[in-house]
Amino acid sequence: MRRLLALRREGKLTTGQVRSAADVLGVRERAVWRWLAAAEQDEAAAAVPGERAPYYGRFAVSDEIRALLGLWRGNVAAVHRELAARAARGEGEPPPSLMTLHRAIRRDLTPGERAGLAGGERAARKHDVFVARPRGWRNQVWETDHVQAPVLVEVDGKARRPWITWFTDCATNAITGVAVTPGDPSRESVLAALRSAVLREDPYGPFGGLPEKVRVDRGKDFLSRTVTAAFDLLDVMVEDLPAYTPHLKGTVEGLNRAVESMFLAALPGYVRQPRPGKRVSRPKDELLLGFEDFTARLLDWTLWWNTEHRPAPLRGKTPLQAWQDDPTPLRDVPVADLWTFTLEDAGTRTLTTRGVRFKKRDYVGAWMTGQAGRVRFMPHHDHRIEVYHAATGRYLGPAGLADQATDEQISAVRRARAARVRRLKKDLEASQRERYAAATQPEAPQRLGALTAVQAEAELAQASDTDLSDLALPDLIPPAAPPAEWRTPPSLATRTAPSRPAPIPSDPAPIPSDLAPGEPPELPEPPAQTAEDGDAS
Repeated sequence: MRRLLALRREGKLTTGQVRSAADVLGVRERAVWRWLAAAEQDEAAAAVPGERAPYYGRFAVSDEIRALLGLWRGNVAAVHRELAARAARGEGEPPPSLMTLHRAIRRDLTPGERAGLAGGERAARKHDVFVARPRGWRNQVWETDHVQAPVLVEVDGKARRPWITWFTDCATNAITGVAVTPGDPSRESVLAALRSAVLREDPYGPFGGLPEKVRVDRGKDFLSRTVTAAFDLLDVMVEDLPAYTPHLKGTVEGLNRAVESMFLAALPGYVRQPRPGKRVSRPKDELLLGFEDFTARLLDWTLWWNTEHRPAPLRGKTPLQAWQDDPTPLRDVPVADLWTFTLEDAGTRTLTTRGVRFKKRDYVGAWMTGQAGRVRFMPHHDHRIEVYHAATGRYLGPAGLADQATDEQISAVRRARAARVRRLKKDLEASQRERYAAATQPEAPQRLGALTAVQAEAELAQASDTDLSDLALPDLIPPAAPPAEWRTPPSLATRTAPSRPAPIPSDPAPIPSDLAPGEPPELPEPPAQTAEDGDAS
């Protein structure tokens, strides 16, 4: 339009040029002539041909309307009613028609702004443009995350939704390590998945080695003291991403979405992600997978993903081919050192004739000779500890619980705990939550939390004593009446045994005025007992 306006001012504009511009713009020829006339009056109109100028009285969206749109979650009709109510109270100008308000909002606000005012930042992020990171090289950057599988799995006779913890390589889209936990994940799940990701020997590999950086999303398990210390000792930098920014670790987030649509949706017990406030429903007669079977199938799918699946960013290659074609050298860690770095340090303990004293319990091993050593342990795996030399750090050996309770005692303790929870009607899920070990290979779910025989017997004795005290009924047999000369309140006299004589009321009888001081009053004779009274008694 600016070029046509310049030709018209020079007197060189022809009808053919205007007709060609109209064909290019997809409008009629007279519309171009009208735009030229408006541009001669205001050159700013040439930049936006066809737009109505502000001097025509066009309604525009103000900051007040933006605030009202955010208040009413993008409801334009509600904003129009609010503006009309304010105008009726004399607090502003009368609003335009509802159609004019709709038209102004669509014109002055972008789709992302409208979505953000209606649904918040997450809704607005769907309209953003994200720049893809360069692919990099293998083991340059890993990403890790927890995801709860929308599949009900049978764990100890109960239907549970297991959690999956995995590490993925951003350059090759390979799943380097995975761990499955029947219950809530913890730092133990992260350490188990990390060991399976770093090791390259059977049954792991060929993916593995130490990465240069790992991206996490502020999860407390990934930023715990034990996990952070393990990354520091392994010389791995941890990048803590801001909260609510899943697009910054798009590789693992894409894997979370892909595993549901490509694998989990076809399993028995699959439950779609419900809306907030809606319960998960499933057929009552549906047979669920066992935890071991679910873990085996997930590992098979992981193998298929790494060796057969061809993601679009790899341009026809599988993650295994992309990994093998990358010449970047790998940093490996010996298995013994890896176990040392991924255990929690509990300080120095002295080895005595009773073994190692840890958490008020004794641990023994065949190698113990009475020397001092540092104790390291897997979080929540208190049935076994690892002992290292206090001075040199040399690995001495494992130590097991000296007096571990039998399976029958543990089951009895768990039943007593469950009965106590039901009896008290309190939410003890946080303190009595059952923990399970993370699995990197198909195996039966392993409960965590070891008990000694003494602890089991003490807890069972406490539970049985509590049961007897709860069954006691102190008011079942009323107490005997006090002696007749006692002055007992009438409220307590009614609670005594009816076969006893009633006590004398506590209120004293008036003393006749004709008695001498200190002389006892004469009590009335008791009435004679009749035959009817004797029969009645």
